[in-house]
Amino acid sequence: MAYFKEIVTKAVVGKGKKATTGKYSIKPEETPNTVLGCWIINHRFNGSLVNGEIYVNGNYDVNVWYSYDNDSKTGVCSGNYSYSDKMKVPVNVGTKLTNNSEVIVNSLSDPNVVDVDIMNGTITFTVRKEMGVEVVGDTKIRVNVEDNFEDYMEIVDEDVTEEIFEEIDSQVKENYISESEVIDSTNDDEA
Repeated sequence: MAYFKEIVTKAVVGKGKKATTGKYSIKPEETPNTVLGCWIINHRFNGSLVNGEIYVNGNYDVNVWYSYDNDSKTGVCSGNYSYSDKMKVPVNVGTKLTNNSEVIVNSLSDPNVVDVDIMNGTITFTVRKEMGVEVVGDTKIRVNVEDNFEDYMEIVDEDVTEEIFEEIDSQVKENYISESEVIDSTNDDEA
């Protein structure tokens, strides 16, 4: 007969991904003519659970390479930008997020500048990124338990087969009969 036991364990109870864009601006010391390059470094992020809602918080450094003075000189300006994205991660039915729930965040697509514009001496740029979130929490699993399960099984060497057992059994019987006859004949001689 089989029956089930419930085990409480930690498992991924929710998983989701979200692409977001953010628009930022930076004003260099000189008035830029052309943006020659824009790149993002030092992306740091983490996940948090606030009042049952999941947030991905992070920041990164943006470096902008530009030309100025009628495209005769170049310069680089940089800035640090922060973000906080609310993530509506679907969780398993019956699962409640608690303070013990853990939020794991992965960058599925690193932040990348997708659009740059110069307006009135200010460089504006749009950053796109995609983040993946896993929520680890307490959950229950059901395990099928059998009551007649044996822990140890009989080990039989592969070389030993049923035929060998029968052969050994017949040899033992023959030896026993031969020894009995010898004992009986010895007893007859003594009498």
